[in-house]
Amino acid sequence: MRENQLAAQVVNEVKKAVVGKDEIVVKTLLSVLARGHVLLEDIPGVGKTTMAIAFSKALGLSYNRVQFTPDVMPSDLTGFSLYNKGTGQMEYQPGALLCNLFLADELNRATSRTQSALLEAMEEGRVTVDGVSRPVPDPFLVIATQNPAGASGTQLLPDSQLDRFALRLTMGYPDPAHEMELLQRKMRGALMDSVAQAVSREQLTALRGEVDRVFVDDAILDYILRLVRATRSHPQLAQGASPRAAISLAGLCRATAFLRGRDYVVPEDVEFLWVDAIAHRLVLPAGAAGGAQRAADTASEVLESVRPPRIR
Repeated sequence: MRENQLAAQVVNEVKKAVVGKDEIVVKTLLSVLARGHVLLEDIPGVGKTTMAIAFSKALGLSYNRVQFTPDVMPSDLTGFSLYNKGTGQMEYQPGALLCNLFLADELNRATSRTQSALLEAMEEGRVTVDGVSRPVPDPFLVIATQNPAGASGTQLLPDSQLDRFALRLTMGYPDPAHEMELLQRKMRGALMDSVAQAVSREQLTALRGEVDRVFVDDAILDYILRLVRATRSHPQLAQGASPRAAISLAGLCRATAFLRGRDYVVPEDVEFLWVDAIAHRLVLPAGAAGGAQRAADTASEVLESVRPPRIR
């Protein structure tokens, strides 16, 4: 299938800049195909920003990057109105969100007001300035990075913000062999210079259309719902996954089936994405230790406790 070849080309181009993180690259592409946003959480220096920029190049998308600090204002993202003396009119000046791929670097250093401005664009595909709503370009994708909770100058993202991300992924340190390869590539020149555009915007839209046509049996939908409902009654959780989580997971499963060369979803597609798609949406009881790792462990327990359907 030519569509699968195009998707594989995107992955191969991103891998020129991101060494040894093949699964993370593939899962990020799945989110792109499913029209989802991605949260990359890890310590500084492991390649989060590099991967986001590599995707913008491989997908041929315009991108803006904002390094978040407490000084970043909502108007920096949404834009603002400026008086033009020549015309006597207020003119709109676009903000950083008016692009195809928005890289929100260290999002958990931003203030709550600034995070709320991003929330509208992620959920509704628009920004509002002076009472006037303007659509963001299509396609629109947010790849946000955040440092682990407790890092200097950071604060926890609110649950409403986390629930808008289709996936939360962790890069981690490369293994010794891949770290050596990374150094060798860097010595030969800038990693990003080798990344070329693999698809056009029109081809990306077509790929998303193919994903939308992947069949999801009612037995798979029931499996997803049983998993989600199990999080809501789990004794170690204060709050389980939302209906939005179930909808997002179903879309990601379609993208997974497409990338694997099928036009239908199987339980293995659900299992492949379950923890990364759900763990960040789970709320632990107040004062509970373990944070993100405990939420991921709990999501894994739920997956093991729910029996998958048999799809013939």
